[in-house]
Amino acid sequence: MRDIEEFENEYLIGNCRDVLKELSDDSVDLIVTSPPYADSRKNTYGGIHPDKYVEWFLPKSKEFLRVLKPTGTFILNIKEKATNGERHTYVIDLIKALREQGWLWTEEFIWHKKNAHPGKWPNRFRDAWEKCLQFNKDKTFNMYQESVMVPVGDWAKSRLANLSGKDKERAVSTVGSGFGKNVSRWVGREKVYPSNVLHIATECGNKNHSAVFPVALPEWFIKLFTREGDLVLDPFAGSGTTAVASKDLNRKYLMIDIVEDYKKEAEERLKNGKNQPKTGKKICRREYSNLSPKSTQITFANETFGFIKKEKSLSV
Repeated sequence: MRDIEEFENEYLIGNCRDVLKELSDDSVDLIVTSPPYADSRKNTYGGIHPDKYVEWFLPKSKEFLRVLKPTGTFILNIKEKATNGERHTYVIDLIKALREQGWLWTEEFIWHKKNAHPGKWPNRFRDAWEKCLQFNKDKTFNMYQESVMVPVGDWAKSRLANLSGKDKERAVSTVGSGFGKNVSRWVGREKVYPSNVLHIATECGNKNHSAVFPVALPEWFIKLFTREGDLVLDPFAGSGTTAVASKDLNRKYLMIDIVEDYKKEAEERLKNGKNQPKTGKKICRREYSNLSPKSTQITFANETFGFIKKEKSLSV
C-alpha cells in the first residue's frame, strides 16, 4: 500500500480495480462516477453487454467499498438501455448485486437534462433524465445539506402573503401517510432544501470524449457530501469533469481511466479551469447518437448550459 498523499490530485492510467489495490482502506470521502453504460463507448472501452454488466462491475465496486470511508458516499450515474423493444434490467440487477456486496442503497437522484431535445422511437420518446444512485457503507454518513439549498422561489410571495389559520398549524396529510407541513415556517426564508431531482443542462463543448456529464452534476454532489480538503475519487474519469469540479471547490481528487488521451484532455481542462460554454452548430454527440435516420424533421434550439443560441431545423 502507498501513502494516500501519493494519490492526491493525480490522474492515473489503468484499470481502476487494479490501481485501487494500491490505495489503503477507508481513504476516500466521496466517489462520483459515470461508468460506460451497457453496449456503449465500444471504440474506447470495448462495450459491455448488458447481460454481463453486473459481472464486469462487481470486482471494481468491491475496491470502491474498501477504499471509501465509513462516512463516505458513492454516487453512480447510470441509465438503462432498451433491448428488443423493452428496457433491460441490468441497472436493477446491479443495484441488487451491490446491496448483496455490502452497499446500502440510500437514495436515488434524478438528473433532469433540462435542455434535452425532442425525438422518438416507434415505441418510446427521447430520454431526458438519468439516474444518480447513492450508496453508502453505513447508515450514518457525512452530508452537508445546507450547502445545496436553493432560493425559495417566487411562489412564496403570493402563497405566504396571507396565511390562514390552518397554515399556521401542522397540516397532516388526509391520505393517512403521516406526512404533514406547517406553511408558516417558510415565512421570511430566502432559501429552502432542494428535492432529489436535479435540473441541470447537458454540456456539448467538450468534443473529445464520447459522453461528458456537466461540471454542475459532480459539483452538486461534492458540495453535499464533502468539505474542503476532502478526497474525491472518479474511477472512470474520462476527460476529468469530476476533477475540474473538485479543484474548483478546493477538494482533492483522484482520477483513474484506461485511456491515455483522456488524461491529456483532463490536464488541459484543469489548467484552464471550468469549461466555458462553446457555441456552434454541431449537435451534442451524447444527445443524438441514437436517432434514426428515418426520424421526422424536428426544430430545436442550439443550447449549451441551457442558454439558447439560435433556432435551427435539422433532418435526422
